[in-house]
Amino acid sequence: MRISRIALALFVTISANGHAQTSRSHAEQCVARYASRYHIEPEVIAAFIDVESGWNPHAVSPKGAMGLMQLMPATAKRFGAFDPFDPEQNVAAGTRYITVLMWEFRGDLRLVAAAYDAGDKWVGKRLLDYRNPDVVAYVTAVRRRYIIRRMAAHSQSRR
Repeated sequence: MRISRIALALFVTISANGHAQTSRSHAEQCVARYASRYHIEPEVIAAFIDVESGWNPHAVSPKGAMGLMQLMPATAKRFGAFDPFDPEQNVAAGTRYITVLMWEFRGDLRLVAAAYDAGDKWVGKRLLDYRNPDVVAYVTAVRRRYIIRRMAAHSQSRR
C-alpha cells in the first residue's frame, strides 16, 4: 500500500510538471509570435514575464494584476485580453502595451519598464526623474533579465 502511494505521488508530480512545461512552452511560443508581429525583441517580453509572474499564467497580484504579464483589468481590456488568464490573450495584450510604451518612450527600456510598473502618465511627466525605490528595483530587475536573456540568445546564435 505504501509503495502505491509513493508511485501515485510520483505520477502526479510528473503529470503536473509535464503540464506546466507544456503551458510554459505554449507561452514561449506566444512570446515569439507576438514579439515578431509587433517588432519587439522576444527577450524584452520574456524579461517582463520573468519579473511579473515567473511564467505563472494564473498569477494574481495584491493590486489585481492578472496572468503572465500581470495586466491590470483596464489595461487587459484596453489591449484586447478579455480572458487575462489565457496565455495567448495575455501575451498578445501585454506585447501590444509594451509596443505602445516603446513608441511613447522612444525605445528606452528603462522608461518602458518604469511606465509598465508605475503607469505611463506618471512616468511620462517625470521621465527618468523617478525616485520610488520599488520602481527603481523593478526597472533594474527587468533590465537584468533582459541582459541575461540577450546574452543567452546571442551565445545560442553563435553555435
